[in-house]
Amino acid sequence: MTEQSNQTIDVAEIPVVILCGGMGTRLREASGDKVPKPLVDIGGRPILWHLMKIYQSYGFRKFVLCLGYRGDQIKRYFLDYRESLSDFTLTHDGAEPVYHSAGPVEDWEITFVETGLETATAERVKRVAKHLNADHFMLTYGDGIGDVDLNQLVANHAAAGRIGTVTAVHPASRYGEMHVDGDVVTEFNEKPTLATGWVNGGFFMFQRSFVEKYLSDVDETVMLESTPLQQIARDGQLALNPHEGFWMGMDTYRDWTELNKLWDSGQAAWKSWED
Repeated sequence: MTEQSNQTIDVAEIPVVILCGGMGTRLREASGDKVPKPLVDIGGRPILWHLMKIYQSYGFRKFVLCLGYRGDQIKRYFLDYRESLSDFTLTHDGAEPVYHSAGPVEDWEITFVETGLETATAERVKRVAKHLNADHFMLTYGDGIGDVDLNQLVANHAAAGRIGTVTAVHPASRYGEMHVDGDVVTEFNEKPTLATGWVNGGFFMFQRSFVEKYLSDVDETVMLESTPLQQIARDGQLALNPHEGFWMGMDTYRDWTELNKLWDSGQAAWKSWED
């Protein structure tokens, strides 16, 4: 096990792999079954955009999107990104649009990779391997969001010197919590509270060697959370990045509603960027 300083890691050159192949079948009330899960919106912007803005706020700029269900819509969103957010005049004489505002200028380099409609997550990562052209890469799901300190993740990964590092979170309970004393309720909390156990919150950092050592034999049926992560853990090569703050997976219509309420009320803990 070798130690490296995170000061030697240039995050601007580290690819951020985002798993974007989900169908979001439990989110149909929000998406109408018309858009892929990463394009389901929070405050009018796709959750994928929120994730990329989080990474960008910490200096990451290279993204590799593992596309699946309706991946063409994700491509079109970014191809039309400037036009959709800018004022411009268009004539029908073949001239280029005249822009009246610069629109958003994002320092993003985005690689779009079609990784299959029903491909499992481990194989999706394997299929983007040729685009992982640095010593490390980040990896996250396209439907989990939080105020994860990515500087801490990089520092913990470098200090541990292991092949992988996973961010562990305390998920919010879906039910109100009661404190009791005998047969008397002493406290009742309506809002969700954090569970005490740790779960996988995504926001991984890996050495590039993870692909060759743990993904070389996977096929399109293998989930990342099964053989690859189980094996790297058994090998003692998976470090922990504990996150005690906000985190929520957008799995259901209820989750989507809660995230939008937080955004609309100005309480979006994950918003680490300036407007």
